[in-house]
Amino acid sequence: MSAEHYYGLCNRYRGKAVEIRTRDGRVHRGIIQHVDRRMVYLRPLGNTRGYNYGWGWGGFGWGVALGAIGTLAVLPWLFW
Repeated sequence: MSAEHYYGLCNRYRGKAVEIRTRDGRVHRGIIQHVDRRMVYLRPLGNTRGYNYGWGWGGFGWGVALGAIGTLAVLPWLFW
């Protein structure tokens, strides 16, 4: 899938809990906070002890490059 496809999906699921698997095998779980043309920013799920309220760069959370996404799945609320 293209980065443009994931850009649309990430905007559609903004505010939802998702699991993103990147092409290199890394797994990221979080709530989509912000999406731009290059990155999707996630607020981490679960234990955020040790993080400031901003959760990372610019208060948007951890960034994942749209071009690196292999799969994106919406997580059910009962999962976390």
